[in-house]
Amino acid sequence: MALKSILGISAYYHDSAACLVQDGQIVAAAQEERFTRKKHDAGFPTHAVDYCLGQGGLAIGDVDYLVFYDKPLIKFERLLETYLTYAPQGLRSFLTAMPVWIKEKLFLRNLLDKAFRQVGGLGKKDSLPPLLFGEHHESHAAAAFFPSPFQEGVVLCMDGVGEWATTSAWVGRDNRLTPLWEIPFPHSMGLLYSAFTYYTGFKVNSGEYKVMGLAPYGEPKYVKTILDNLVDVKPDGTFRLNMDYFDYCTGLRMTNKKFDDLFGGPPRESESTLTQREMDLARSVQEVTEIVMLRLANSLHKETGINNLCLSGGVALNCVGNGRVLREGPFQKLWIQPAAGDAGSALGAALTVHYHYLDQPRQCAGSEDAMRGSYLGPAFSNDEIEGVLQTLKASYERIDDPELFHRVAAYLADEKVIGWVQGRMEFGPRALGGRSVLGDPRSEKMQSTMNLKIKYRESFRPFAPSVLRERVSDYFEMDTDSPYMLLVAPVAEKRRVALQPDQEQLWGIELLNVPKSDIPAVTHVDYSARVQTVTASTNPRYYQLLRAFEEQTGCGVLINTSFNVRGEPIVCTPEDAFRCFMRTEMDVLVLENCVLLKDQQTPVPKDASWMTEFALD
Repeated sequence: MALKSILGISAYYHDSAACLVQDGQIVAAAQEERFTRKKHDAGFPTHAVDYCLGQGGLAIGDVDYLVFYDKPLIKFERLLETYLTYAPQGLRSFLTAMPVWIKEKLFLRNLLDKAFRQVGGLGKKDSLPPLLFGEHHESHAAAAFFPSPFQEGVVLCMDGVGEWATTSAWVGRDNRLTPLWEIPFPHSMGLLYSAFTYYTGFKVNSGEYKVMGLAPYGEPKYVKTILDNLVDVKPDGTFRLNMDYFDYCTGLRMTNKKFDDLFGGPPRESESTLTQREMDLARSVQEVTEIVMLRLANSLHKETGINNLCLSGGVALNCVGNGRVLREGPFQKLWIQPAAGDAGSALGAALTVHYHYLDQPRQCAGSEDAMRGSYLGPAFSNDEIEGVLQTLKASYERIDDPELFHRVAAYLADEKVIGWVQGRMEFGPRALGGRSVLGDPRSEKMQSTMNLKIKYRESFRPFAPSVLRERVSDYFEMDTDSPYMLLVAPVAEKRRVALQPDQEQLWGIELLNVPKSDIPAVTHVDYSARVQTVTASTNPRYYQLLRAFEEQTGCGVLINTSFNVRGEPIVCTPEDAFRCFMRTEMDVLVLENCVLLKDQQTPVPKDASWMTEFALD
């Protein structure tokens, strides 16, 4: 049978992306934002499609199938039915949404046909490959199960909303996914979390992880209020929201005045000072989310008897909840799609065509997944990088392995902040050692330095540790793979630092600068950390750097945060990396084997206006 090429895309909501699958193998995948530099870019993923086709050596006409990640007509049905249910409320929202739907999204097939032709340089009479449409939660489920290392697994998908489903459960066996049940809109844990994201002053669909990071500074004092008034959670984890408190069905906001009254005031203004109330609200909605995740996990295990669990959908990026499901839940093994949001559904849609539509057999390794470490984006050779640096008139030195790793490890041990660009760019929201900013986790000042001088973001935001896989249990209370930075685990007791007598009365944000372990820069206020395990097989160059750092310092851990500033997508190209390097207070930039020192570059004029290029996020 000839090699089958399937191009999947997600677009027109947020985080548009493209993915190329050939004969069941994931060849390439990338989010459009990385090319356009517009965070959460929702437009047709022209650049991502072009990249994927180039990686596969294909023209658009060579592809066997094109597939879109959901069914717009069913989504339109949901919008109309919702507006009719709540009429005459929601007229303003209806008048805002309908022109866009009628003009564009309702006729999405025509819009996609035109966009694909433009990418491929085809005329109206040229033939395009067949265009198929997936189902939103099926695409999520396919992205969770088919690349997993499991021959059999339960799949739990939780997000804001697809066409109708907000939560769905599936059983995956071999090359098939079978739906078990779903919870329909408007009852959604994703939208509940987004409501608190909005209420605490952050941006919906991008600020949810800030709420998760803020939660440990608060107390769960509103949990009972939420469970008594906002969401009815059953013993099996299914739930129903009280829509009297929410405005997302009929208005242009997430919450309403009744919600405000329940929690003692209006939403926090964006960029205003965070108070203990926001911290307590964040902690409370996080606890409620974890209650639901654990109850659903328990009931699914009881229902199916299967010991492997796969997670996808935006809620699967809640790594604190994931960690609790792994530690406290009934499943023996857990696998989470690294691009768990809508971007990953481009992959899920393509794999659904391969396994369901074409009925191709599926084989899994049993130990390793099929995501290739999620390093599925563009890469650049040393010669390409040198050409860029020469054009930019940058000062650099090209250093051969293994001297490169020894030298960079020494810079890190000297508390230098390193921009690190190696190999293929990551697919998904996490930097995993391909497009990362690195630092020494032993430094008591590094968290503050990197937040305020490199990332230009809130000081409370924690940083994640990358750790040698064989050393993970020496530093954290876990001994499992976590290659995608999607599990939070407690820091090992032996590494914790007890509070001094004069610190014991401190609470919340007051604890920010108090060292909590011998790796304080990656230890959150509650002694937790969002862990990435690194292996030589998945990322050999990053692994070599970690080993070199351990040889010099005795520490097998590095700070790893994404290579970008607040509101900017993660860098993709050498030009992106150099621009970010020069605009921030990073000390060293490493582009493959090319090393740049900040103090050897021609300074750029001091001008903060560039920060307005990126929407505050």
